[in-house]
Amino acid sequence: MGDRDFEEQLRGLLAEDAYAIRPSPAPYPVIRRKGVVERRRRVAAAGAVLVTLAAAPVGAYALGGPDGAAHTTAATPSVSATYAPTPTPSPTPSGPAGPATPGQLLDGITLAQAADGLEKCLAYDRDIAANRVSPQPDSFDQDLGTADGYRIILALNSTGDSNSPGDGQYIVAVKEKPTETRLICHIKDGAASGLNTSVGGDRQPDSPPVLADSSGGKLFRQSAIDQGNWKLPFRWGVIGTVEPSVARVTVSYGDTTAEAVLDHGWFVAAGVLEQQVTRTPRIKGYDAKGAQVYDSDQDPTYQKTIQ
Repeated sequence: MGDRDFEEQLRGLLAEDAYAIRPSPAPYPVIRRKGVVERRRRVAAAGAVLVTLAAAPVGAYALGGPDGAAHTTAATPSVSATYAPTPTPSPTPSGPAGPATPGQLLDGITLAQAADGLEKCLAYDRDIAANRVSPQPDSFDQDLGTADGYRIILALNSTGDSNSPGDGQYIVAVKEKPTETRLICHIKDGAASGLNTSVGGDRQPDSPPVLADSSGGKLFRQSAIDQGNWKLPFRWGVIGTVEPSVARVTVSYGDTTAEAVLDHGWFVAAGVLEQQVTRTPRIKGYDAKGAQVYDSDQDPTYQKTIQ
């Protein structure tokens, strides 16, 4: 056989069996799986290094003291390398702060209900100011601010009388900044029906250590029209301010005596009247040693009879 014939036969064999000598396709799934395993191995190794660094004692930090010398304070080693995401802080609830004791929220009134009543009374005041036809002195138009600046110190049921028929609720709230303010808010049938405000505070340099609120009578009095014929039983409250030296306050009204709560410079007392009265509540104050420092019966500025 000549060289030419041999070459032609070889070419034919190569053409017929080319698939037999073609390289096999790359095993992609196997390569990919090995790559994933290798990456995981490297990540695990890196993580182990981080754990080792976090768990190892860091040593001591050098802190310069006031004398210029270096002082050392041992750092507390980490005891866990577990990743914990930074928690998202919960939103701060808006609204007024609550009283010092739960007993200042009376007659089943919750803090949420009292806060809602305060919001309504502040809106009521803004509406009055916005709709006032003629200008008024600045004292009538002071911005009372928002509810979250206040602290509720008393909430109790109110009894309707001939002057203002229909029962409701009184909400008493105070704030210190930017100006001392006290609100007595009246809620009736779910709406604000009246608001008494004191801006600037009643206390003067010559005030006694215990000072009853000048407008607090609405909390313990029914209408003068009904004097001697009040609706009983009658829920009453008494509020006022105290100096820091006062450690205890009692309030006697009718045939009962109540221990007042001292709440950030305010005293708050409440009770239930079971009889007709002609005298206002009697207030007494005591210092930390138990010595009496105030008696409303001895106070010439305190109104002692119901008028």
